[in-house]
Parts: sequence; C-alpha cells; structure tokens
Amino acid sequence: MDDDFTISLTPPYLTESLEMAMEVEKENSRPPCFSCALDNRDGGRNFFVESHLASGSLKRLLLRLDPSPTDYEEDTVEIFGFHWVTEIALVESCRLLFGLLRQHIHKLEDLVQMSSSDFGQAANLHSEAGNLRHQCIAFLHYVKVFIFRYLESHKTEDDGLLHPYEELEVQLPSVLVEELHALTLHIGHLYELPSSILGVFTIQHQAKVRPSEALTSHHYPCSCIKELWVLLIHLLDHRNKGSHTESFWSWVNKLLKKVFERPSTAEGMSVFEPVQCKDPLSFSWWIITHLASLYQFDRNGNIEEKKQVESNWNFVEELLKRSIDAQTAVLEEQIRMHLQCCLTLCSFWDLNLPTVTILWEYYSKNLNSAFTIPWLGLKGLASVSKTPLSMLKLVKSCCSDQQSPDLYKSSNSYLIFLCILAQMMKEAMESNVTHPWKQIKGRIYSKFHQKRMRELTEVGLQNFFNLFLVLAAVAETEDIASRVLDLLDFLSPTSISTSQRALIWRGYFAFLLMYIEKNMDISVLAEKLSHAFCEKAKEFLVTKNDHTHKQNLWTPLSTYIDGVQEVFETSCYLNLSQEKLLNDGFSMLLPACRGTELNMVLNFLQVVLSRLRSVHKRMIQGPQLGKTGPNTQLPLVAKEHHLAVASALWRNFFPFLKSQRMSQTLPPPQLADTAAGFTLLALDMPCTAPSDLQPQPVLAMMQLFGWDDMVCPQLVSRYLSHLIQNSTLSEAFSGMGHTSYEALSVRSWFRCILQMYIDQPTGILTRTDAERTVGKVYVEQLTEMTRLVFKLSEIENIFSKAHFDESIFKQDPKNALVQFIKAVGVTYSGLQTVSEKSAMVTKTLEYLGDVVKYVKPYLQKKGPAEGLQLTYSIIGGLVKFWAPILATSKAQQLLFRIIDSLLLPLVVFQQDKELPAVMLSAIRENLPLYLQGLSFICCQSQTQGAYLNQLLGSVIQQYFGRFLPPSPSSPGTGQHPMLLALCNSITIPQTLHLRKTTAHVIKENYLQFKGNSPPPRLASVLAFILQVFQRTKSTEVCDIELLLPAVLKCMVLVNETQVKKLSSEILKYMVEGCQAGSGREPATQLTSVFRQFIQDYTTVYDHQVYSILEVVAVLDQPLVISLIPTITQSLKDSEHKQGLGRNTAQREAYKRLLSRLTATGQNEILKLENETS
Repeated sequence: MDDDFTISLTPPYLTESLEMAMEVEKENSRPPCFSCALDNRDGGRNFFVESHLASGSLKRLLLRLDPSPTDYEEDTVEIFGFHWVTEIALVESCRLLFGLLRQHIHKLEDLVQMSSSDFGQAANLHSEAGNLRHQCIAFLHYVKVFIFRYLESHKTEDDGLLHPYEELEVQLPSVLVEELHALTLHIGHLYELPSSILGVFTIQHQAKVRPSEALTSHHYPCSCIKELWVLLIHLLDHRNKGSHTESFWSWVNKLLKKVFERPSTAEGMSVFEPVQCKDPLSFSWWIITHLASLYQFDRNGNIEEKKQVESNWNFVEELLKRSIDAQTAVLEEQIRMHLQCCLTLCSFWDLNLPTVTILWEYYSKNLNSAFTIPWLGLKGLASVSKTPLSMLKLVKSCCSDQQSPDLYKSSNSYLIFLCILAQMMKEAMESNVTHPWKQIKGRIYSKFHQKRMRELTEVGLQNFFNLFLVLAAVAETEDIASRVLDLLDFLSPTSISTSQRALIWRGYFAFLLMYIEKNMDISVLAEKLSHAFCEKAKEFLVTKNDHTHKQNLWTPLSTYIDGVQEVFETSCYLNLSQEKLLNDGFSMLLPACRGTELNMVLNFLQVVLSRLRSVHKRMIQGPQLGKTGPNTQLPLVAKEHHLAVASALWRNFFPFLKSQRMSQTLPPPQLADTAAGFTLLALDMPCTAPSDLQPQPVLAMMQLFGWDDMVCPQLVSRYLSHLIQNSTLSEAFSGMGHTSYEALSVRSWFRCILQMYIDQPTGILTRTDAERTVGKVYVEQLTEMTRLVFKLSEIENIFSKAHFDESIFKQDPKNALVQFIKAVGVTYSGLQTVSEKSAMVTKTLEYLGDVVKYVKPYLQKKGPAEGLQLTYSIIGGLVKFWAPILATSKAQQLLFRIIDSLLLPLVVFQQDKELPAVMLSAIRENLPLYLQGLSFICCQSQTQGAYLNQLLGSVIQQYFGRFLPPSPSSPGTGQHPMLLALCNSITIPQTLHLRKTTAHVIKENYLQFKGNSPPPRLASVLAFILQVFQRTKSTEVCDIELLLPAVLKCMVLVNETQVKKLSSEILKYMVEGCQAGSGREPATQLTSVFRQFIQDYTTVYDHQVYSILEVVAVLDQPLVISLIPTITQSLKDSEHKQGLGRNTAQREAYKRLLSRLTATGQNEILKLENETS
C-alpha cells in the first residue's frame, strides 16, 4: 500500500471544467491544516474553513492547479524566521530547510512532554506550540507551491554540462523524496503513535457501540479525523480512475475480509492488520454505512445530495447472507442493526434487487416470527396492529422517505426489510423500470400457496398483510389487492381463529383505506367484506344463550365497525362506494346488541351521520361547483353516492332506533344523539327518509323523539338539547307553517323535569352509586336543556313582559320551571284584551300538555318520595300562579283532573284505606298552593262555581283532619298547612272565601257535639282556630257566624281546662276583633250570636252563661248591656218553664252580672227587685 501512495496523485486528464478549477482565493490565505476548532467563520460548514477540503486544497491538487495562486508572489519568503528567495530557496537550501523542519518538530514533541507535567504554563505552551505548528505547515505548503510553479525538468546539453543551479534542480526530486522519507522515519507512521493518541485515529472504540445506536455513533471522534476519511476516499477513487489502482471500497473490503479471518500465528502479520473484534459482522455493517455517508461530501467538503455515489453492493450482499445465515444464528437485535444499516445504504446507493431477493428468501421462511427483542419489553412485543388505520400508518411509515430516528426500537427487522423493499420499489417506479417489479412480484408471489397460507399464525398473517400493503402502496394497488383476496381464499373458514378473522378484516380495511387514499372505487373489496360481516351478524343474532360464542363473534364484528368508521372518517368525498359497507348486517346486529356493544354501534352511527352531512354540505357549497376542470363531474357522482349512503342508513339503522324510543329500560344516551343525527339528516336530505316519515320527515322525527309524551324523558331531553337552538331547523318549521315548534319543545321540557325521578325505585331510602351517577347526569342534561329552552324567543318574550331575569334560574331546572310558571302567570295578568288573554290561555295549555298524565306514574307507584314532592310542588305552583288561567272555561277540565288525581283520589274517601306517608308528606308541604289557587278560581269562575266550591270544601274536609294533631302539644307536628294557606298574603276576596269555606268545614265536621259529648280532638281544632286569629289579627263575619256558637257551646259544656282556656282565648279574639274592625256587620252578627246563645242555654246552664257574659262584659260592656233585655227575658222564661216561681239563685247570679254593667245594670237590678217586692 505504501508503494501505491508513491504513484503520482494527478491523473493525465482533468475531469472538471477549467472554469470551476480556476477559482481565485482570498489574498494572504492561511495554508490548509487539520483542525477540530470550528468557529463563526465556518458558516455552518462541516469542516474548518482552513481545512484541506473547505479551503479547496484537495480540489486543486486533483485538478493539477496551483495549490495557492495568491501566495508566495513576493521575491522573498519568510520560512522558520529567515528570509529566503522565493524561487530558489528550496533548490539551494533543501536539506537545510528540512533540517529546520525537524528541529521545529522536535521542539513540538518537547512541548508536549512539558505540557503534561506543568499545567500552570499550559496556555503559554499551547500558544508556542501553535506557532511552531503553523511554521511547519507553512513550510510544507511552500514545498507544494514551489513544486507546482518552479520545478522544471532539464535536458542535458550536448556537452553534458549544466549550470550549477540547474544541477541542483535536477537533483531536487530525489532530494525531496529522501528528505520526506527521512521525515517519515523521524515522525513515524500513524500506527506507531502512542496508544493514547492512536485511539483517536483508529476505530477500535466501535466495540462499545450499542446496536440501537449504530447510526448515531460515528467512527470518527472529531471533524479532522472525519476529514482524513473524506480525503482518503477522494484520493483513492481519483487514483482508481486515473491509474487503475484499487478504489476506496476495494481497500475497505479487503481489510474487512481480514476482520473475519483469525490467523493461526502472528508470523507474517503486517502492521496494517486490523485487530480482532468480537462481532466482525456488525462492525462491518457499521463501518460501511458510515463510510458510505462520507461519499456525500464533494472535494470542497460540501454535501452534495444528488451526487452519483460509488456503491459497494457486492460486499453488502455477502454481509446480508452472513446476517441471515441460520448457522450463524444472528440475534434479532443484531439483525435490526444490520438491516437499518442496509436501509441507510439504500438511500445512498442505486437500486440493487439482489438485496431484496436475499432478504425475502429469509423472511419468507420466517413469516410466523414476531422478531422481538426480549430486553426491549413492551416496545418489542407490538406485533399485531389493533386497527386498520394503525396498520396502514405502519405501512406508510415503511414507505416514507424520512425514517424515524427510533426505528431500531419502534420496528422489528421484518418491518425494516419492508422499508428496504419499499425504497427499492419506489426507486424502480420513479425510473419507469418495470423489470424489477415483475422480478420481485414473481419471487414474492411464488412463496404463497395454499399450504403456506394455512400455516400462517396470527403474527404471520399480520406480516403477510404488511408485506402486501407495502407492495400495494408503491406498485400496482388493484392487482396486489386482487392477489391478496385470492390468497386469503385458501384459508379454511373453520380453521380460522377469532383473532385471526378479526386481523383478516382489519387487513381488508387497511386495503380499503389505501384505495380511498388513492381515490379508487372500493366496491369489489367492500362487497366481499360486507358479505362476510352479514354472515357473522346473522350468527350473532341467532346465538342466544352461548355468551362465550357471542363474545367470540363480537371480536370480528367490532373490528368491522371500527373499520367502517375509519373509512368514513378518512374519506374526503364519500364518492367511492362507501355505502356498500352499510349493509343489512347492521339491521340484524343491532337487535342483538347489549350494553357496551350497543353503545359502540351507536357511537359509530353518529360518526357516519355527522361525516355524511358535513361532506354533503361541503360538496354542495364547495367552490368546485362553479368551476370547470377534471373534477367538474365530481359533485354529481358524489351526490349519487351520498344519497345511497343516506338511504342505507335509513334502511338498516333507523328501524331499530325507532323501535327503541319507547323501550321499558333506560336507553343509552347515544340513542338520543343518534336520533338527533337522523333528524338533521332528514333536514339536509329529506328525500332519503323512508316513506312513513314523508312528506315532512323533520316534523315526523320531532314528533317521534321530541314531542311524544310516551318517550323516555332522558332520551327526549338529550335529543332536544341537540336541536332546540338549531337555526336551520327553526327556519324549516317556520317555512312549513308549523308555529307550535317552540311550544311543543317547552312542553317536552316541562315533562322532562316533572319526570326526572320516574325511573327511581320506590320505598328505598338510600340509592346506589350507579343510581346517583345516573341521576346527576340527568340533572346536568336538564340544566343544559333549560339553558337552551330559555333562549327560545317565546320564552324570552314571557320573561321580558314579566320583568324576570331568566339567567338566574338556569342552573337549577326545578327552580327554573317554578320561575317560568310564575312568569307566565304574571304575563297573563298583565294582558288587557279578551283576545290576548284567550290566545295566552291556548298557548299556556300547549306549553303544559297533559300534566296529569306526566305525573301519573308517581301516583300509581306512590313514590319515590322525590318524585311525589316534585309533582305536588310544581303542579301546586300551577294551581296558584296560573289560577286566572285555570279559572277560564278552556282550562277548567284540566283543573278538575288535577284536583281529582292529586288531592281527591278515590282512596281518600275510603274509610279503611289511607294515603301513603310519602304522599301525605308531599301534600302537606304543598297544600297551601292548591288552597290559595282554588279559592281564587272559585271567586273568579263564571261557570261551575258551585262545583268548584264543593271541590274546595272537599279538599279542606279531607285534609284538615289528616293534618290535625291529636292534641295541641303533640311534638313534631309543625304548622297545619291550612293555617299557612289562610295566613299567607293573597288578595282579599279569595282570602275571605277560603276562610269562610274553612270555617264552614270545621263547624260542620269538627265542632259537632253528639249530645253533650264533645267532638274528638276538640282542643286541637280550637288551637287551630286560635292560631288563625293570632296570625291574621282580624275577625270576619264568617268567623262569628260559623265558629262563635260552637266556641260558646264548648265553654258551656266542656269542663276540660285546655278547652276552656282555648275557647276563652278565641272568644276574646272575636270580641276584640269586632271592636277593632270597621263597619256594623261584625258587631250586629256578634250580638245576634250572643242573643241566640243566651236563649239556648240560660234555662239549663244559667250560671255558665252568666259567667261567660261576665268575661265578655270585661271585653265589651256595651255589647252585654245591649243584651240585658234578652237576658232578663230568658230568666223569666226559664222560671216560667220551671213553674216554681222566682229562682233566687239564678236571679242572684244575674244581679252579679248586672252589677258590672254601670247604671243600666243598676236600673235592671231595681226592676228585678221591684218585681220581687
């Protein structure tokens, strides 16, 4: 090799243009040198600006150009501190100059020794060493320039005499060779350097490189060593072209072959023999790959990406055979590194089919292998793709020009082989060369036959699909897909496992996705896959009790669903026969789905509906509609396919959806979402809807899922939340003249809130976590629905007229409904004309609907408690706040139904039955609302007045006693609801009416004595009456007329202390009330009652009567004075009846009363005494 380097480095011809060769460099340029110190002058270069490459030194050398055209143009030159004549210095003083060079080199060696022992002087020593090195480089550079410019060959004269200088010139070449040889002996070869320095130049450190880091770990530690390699490549290849010596790759191959050899003896080993390494195969791959990358650098050190690079495929083929040789048993982790190197070489070198052929021979025999690396863990175990899209993405990554830096860990060796195959095929296709493809296709196809296909495991099938998908991606897609279908037909249906079938379907879908990506019609593939799906869906439907078999069937079925979803999600126009995937298999599958299975299908259906609508809308509104060009017919074709997709959805999915709307079990939320999707589809493409929804499919859909009172409220609320604020939908209803769109939606909202507890079990005190979660989700859904309902124009108008701020009620649906009811009542009360009120009543009843029907399940089940409480509070609010509306003839029938169903069901009239406690509790809390509303209606109603009064009396009669405590002091009874109804502020007429009706009911039913026996719970009844007076601070005529006689009777006949005390208190309130009140009627009535009382009881109970009147006299003396004639006459009548003459005791008692009645009383006493005398 040393001999070879002595040959001239300049070929006899120039290979580049003279213009490029004669570049002029900067003046006073520094001589080229090796350096690792890149600085800001390098401008992102790969090498130091003054390197042999970047400075153009190598290029000038190879082109026989002046090494430095702007240097050494002066007459003298400074070398080693001395001035010399530029043109003759080397001829005259060659040995002297080289002697000075050796001295400087010796000084450099001394400085190296000094720097290793004296770190304090390191900076100074470094500066001095740099200066010495520069002088040495400058001298050698001068030698190159001198040889190029001034060295001439001389012909000997006839006499053989030469000028002494000419003689020196003649001797100069041999002297230079001698001096350079001596310099080599002085310095030594590279391999003779100390081991500490030699390690930098050698590649022994590659033994520490991990296979995963092979491409990132280079064989040079710094840029100057890298430059040495590039210089060596250019020099050897340049000499190979000019002198037919061995090329760089020839030398490398020769040396690498020796790496594989183990000499038996050390005898004859050259100093150039490579050291032995543990893994010569990996080393060879590693070094060749990195050396090949250096071919990118041109003679100036710049990367030239499109440069025609010398390849070394012959040697690499030998390496490939070693890598996959079964006898050598190369591990997967090493094969990955080898193939990753091979893939990198493919990007540098030209097409080489034997590479693919060699690898395919190996992998065709090992398709069932997972090619995993145990120590990589889970990263190395992902052998089977989970979705068609992930399978296609994997294949596309294999075909990508930019490979992942993490390829070693993310891809097994088989996938790296596919990357190599894809790159080779792409290069062949780009070159319009068909022979390579035919050759590769033939070799690949020949390996697959029936026996081989049936031997494939799940991993083998995955590798099979990956291979053919790669081929389809870069070559004849349709031909390859057809071949795949034929090969898969070799598989026996009975021997295919569940997971294998799912994988096969994923593979089919991966091809479908590729077809769509390439804008190819998928009908052939889709029909085959669709047929297989129908068969499995039918089997899934008829399988009833075998849960294991159903689960096994669900695996490929779910794969199909995922695949169709990915097809629709990745399709731009839905114009490639995608509708063939939506077959009648779904109509068989849906009825058999449960739980998560059904949720998955419905989620998929939502995606398809949404995708169809968005693509169709974009196609209609797209800019291509008004343009001409190759895509002019696309909208027309796409529209036909869109109609076909929509028809398939209506035909194969909607019937099941329709059948589930009245399901007895709680439907999944996705059912409502999907129904909303179909509604919007009917809005966008009405002609595709089935005949039973025509001629107005949108209206029919709303009636089915949004406005039907029989549909589950959870479904309705979620369904309408998707649609209420859809402006296009509102415009459509306006266009068809349907003015009740908002009112019917409000009615559904009303029902959804009332029925929010409809599915809760009754009689259970605690709820499970699942039930609480479902309830919380529904409340959140109602909250959202409430927010949307309050944005409806009709509702906003109502709140505006009522001066309510609707925003504060949007968070709590129940509270929001109450405020809406109040707002409607206030708005109605503010109307002036009869026509406005009539229209408002009609609209209000439309909002309300059959409210009794909504709450009937609560009443029938007598629970749950939350449902009953909600029912009685909301409908009680209706009765109170909509009383003016319910008083109209249009609404009275609804009122009667409310009272009959909620307050007066048949059970309350049955003596042997009683209302459940939860129902009584709800009635107790909300009864005041009903009583106040009914009393208002009784006062306002123009018709049915008698019946309404009867209803009010019946309600009071039934519930006064039910909520009356056994005694006034009973603990935990709370206030009587009728007391709250009587005391809360309502307008005067209905207050008086309610008070009178209540007093009448109490008199007739709770203050009636049986002979002299008092009625039951008399003290409690009196306590209630007393509380009314205490709370209202007033006495009405009805109180005196209806209650005072009974109270006075209690004072006479009942000796119980509590009753007497309560009666006295009531008497006091009544008398004082008459005094405080205005007008003569209460006083007149009071006098009348007392007159009758005196007449009825004086004969038998004279002392009790006089005692009571004494009490009254203290409160109202004039009243008793006015009664003196009646009392006196009663006394005389009593004596007459007794027939015993004057009753002295009775007269004495009477006199005591009269003594308290001022002069009138005294006068009456005198009259009585005169009669006596």
